[in-house]
Amino acid sequence: MSTLFARTLLCLIPTISLLASVPSHAADSGTLPARVNSALQAAKIPSNAFSLAVIPLENQGMAQFINADQAVNPASTMKLVTTYAALEILGPTYHWNSDLLVDGSVVDGTLEGDLIFRSGGDPKLTLERMWLMLRDLKAAGIRHINGDLVLQPADMRFPADIPPFIDDSGNQNRPFLVEPDPLLTNLKVLVLSSFAERGGVRINVEPALPEVKVVNQITLLPPPARSCPAPNVAYSIQDSGHEAVITLTGNLHEGCVAQRYLSALTATTYTASTLRTLWAEMGGSIRGGNQIGRAPSSARLVSRSTSPDLVEVVRDINKWSNNTMARQLFLTIGRENRSAADRDDHKAAVRVIDAWLENKGIRASALVMENGSGLSRMERLTARDMAQLLAQAWQSPYSAEFIASMPLAAMDGTMRRRLRNTPVAGQAHIKTGSLRNVKAIAGITRDANGQSWAVTAIVNHSAAGASGQALDLVLQDVFRRVPTDVASASNR
Repeated sequence: MSTLFARTLLCLIPTISLLASVPSHAADSGTLPARVNSALQAAKIPSNAFSLAVIPLENQGMAQFINADQAVNPASTMKLVTTYAALEILGPTYHWNSDLLVDGSVVDGTLEGDLIFRSGGDPKLTLERMWLMLRDLKAAGIRHINGDLVLQPADMRFPADIPPFIDDSGNQNRPFLVEPDPLLTNLKVLVLSSFAERGGVRINVEPALPEVKVVNQITLLPPPARSCPAPNVAYSIQDSGHEAVITLTGNLHEGCVAQRYLSALTATTYTASTLRTLWAEMGGSIRGGNQIGRAPSSARLVSRSTSPDLVEVVRDINKWSNNTMARQLFLTIGRENRSAADRDDHKAAVRVIDAWLENKGIRASALVMENGSGLSRMERLTARDMAQLLAQAWQSPYSAEFIASMPLAAMDGTMRRRLRNTPVAGQAHIKTGSLRNVKAIAGITRDANGQSWAVTAIVNHSAAGASGQALDLVLQDVFRRVPTDVASASNR
């Protein structure tokens, strides 16, 4: 990590001493459920590596806090802070615009000038929406462009030397590692589909960009005796940013299919090439080159693509734990609330979210937000603060939208395979988090009496990967709780 970024980050938020621990605001209450404790012991995870906060939301039962004031890495549960803040700060109907403009006269279907793509920083600009924009261009009577393709980036200000997240596998072309960018489109995703057909294996790349070359070294095997086995296809990529070579090796049985999502190229190269490729598929052409610039005052709008409302974007982020969209949203919060004193949108976002929490009475002194997605080794908060945030969200006018954005246990998103055939199935809206040495859950769940609880459970330990059963047992324990006393969700 660069020295400058680290210094900047730590000036904005708590000092490094807070990364390890913070003073307790209240004594732990309750004991660790026996089954949870047994599961932790089986996974060889000490109890002090486990943080738990459970808050009743309808004045039933007792709140429970265990190691709840330790500053811990929350992994992707940090997305709950970013998305809830966005719903209240930006508003549920917030959206991004992406524009196509032309500058010059049109003669017999030819634009004597430039085509301009003006980005709004939309994290959900898909191939389909880009195609619809170009269709509007064609409907305007334009077939050929004699000028350049001009890309106008969104007004986003990044820290000068933001450190990349180093994937534990060493594969920087995984889609979940795509970084935010003012020219981000389609999340920079390439979909590689391998079809084993009689005579060989056919590879299809979507979008089919000329900057991406595919080397097909897959061996065709005879049809399987029964159903297709798991694909045995490996992918390697050489990516310079301006061009990429993807090599496929392994084998595939005739009649079977393999598919892989990869990211490649810079956002600028990917966006320019995608626009050109889609336009060429429509029979259009662009004679000039690619430029970074701004639309002149004489430019005319021919198409505008408006993103879905923020509610849908938040749902995509939380249901499927989309890091890139979360990071783009975090910076959008900063951009929309930037002050003259803010050097970049990261600083603005941290300042605004800090003030927003303070206004809610949540003094999250341990909170460290590096990018708002949880894809970080630096981000920190406490289980108590997360549970209190969820309790506040329960009272929010946008609570329904926020809660519905979280994966539903045993049914969808990142929780679709967990807690099946248990009473918790369909009863818990839970955001998951997972990094090397980190595993977490946070969300809203119900007990057997239909009463709601805010729950946060986080493991920070070298054996955290084995703690999934213990975390699931937390939710099952909450489901079995009965009203034993009256408690306030605001008690610390």
